[in-house]
Amino acid sequence: MVTGHTGFKGSWLSIWLNSLGAKVIGLSLDIPSEPSNFQASAVNEFAEDHRVDIRDTAKVADVINKTQPDMVFHLAAQALVRPSYASPLDTLTTNAIGTANILDALRLINKKVVAIMITSDKAYDNVEWVWGYRESDRLGGKDPYSASKGMAELAIRTYVESFFANPENGVRVGITRAGNVIGGGDWAVDRIVPDCIKAWSCGDVVDVRNPKATRPWQHVLEPLSGYLSLGHALFDSTKLHGEAFNFGPPAHMNHTVEQLIESMSEYWERVRWNDVSSDHHLHEAGLLKLNCDKALFDLGWQPTLGFKDTVRMTVQWYKTFYDSSDAVMREVTLRQIAEYTQLAHQRGIQWASI
Repeated sequence: MVTGHTGFKGSWLSIWLNSLGAKVIGLSLDIPSEPSNFQASAVNEFAEDHRVDIRDTAKVADVINKTQPDMVFHLAAQALVRPSYASPLDTLTTNAIGTANILDALRLINKKVVAIMITSDKAYDNVEWVWGYRESDRLGGKDPYSASKGMAELAIRTYVESFFANPENGVRVGITRAGNVIGGGDWAVDRIVPDCIKAWSCGDVVDVRNPKATRPWQHVLEPLSGYLSLGHALFDSTKLHGEAFNFGPPAHMNHTVEQLIESMSEYWERVRWNDVSSDHHLHEAGLLKLNCDKALFDLGWQPTLGFKDTVRMTVQWYKTFYDSSDAVMREVTLRQIAEYTQLAHQRGIQWASI
């Protein structure tokens, strides 16, 4: 089961799981953008599609009880910082109560199931220090989105300790934190890559709020490979049950928004942008780094792509979409998954042998 299968990361994960031979069950409220990778890659052709609001306790429990999943990847969320200011209660209830609903439904089924709970790097209480946050660092959040992810983490910890602590229970939980994921097929509002692509595809100028902000940019396949690695480890053993993991690029490889745009311009013609920092008044972190040593030590996971490959694959996906009206984007997505896996094999990265 993939919750949020209609979204950007969820659709990529669904396609990857399907290519590995899994029966994919999707649970989402709606398709969050137009266009969408869910539609462009025709995910509905292979995924069992359930449209449910994860805040609806009874309906979530009914779908999970009927489908009896072996693994759950929980990605369904209100995933954007700025909209959280406009709809703070929707953000808090979707991300915190929705997460609790998934866990409560799993509490009520009697079988072995692995649950990978995806939160965010923004769950950390970010004081913008120069070293990477570790999984043991304090959680928190100054904005409604970050707070909602911290609340979700508290709910997860409660269920792990109160209901899933006994190994005989059958539910094994992993927690993942990753952020600033880019890649083809993301058309969410108020995100730098979709904003640029939508503007440039029409020949328009894109407004950039904070070009000096630094982020751990990573291709969507990087955290997804981490989710799969953690799911595999938990399915085989209870050793990592209840543990949290960061998935991101090395802390020294963070880049600014301006550097990201400049790199994108190498693959897209007529790139134009305006710095509108003075027009922005809502809080957004200027610096955020993750330490991913734990994922390397416990899972053998490490990032595969450098910054240039990350940008190249991202822009090439969009160029195929906009340049070829008859392109089958699922095939493009699968080719990039194959390229990514092959690069991981060539570099001797442990997760690629799973």
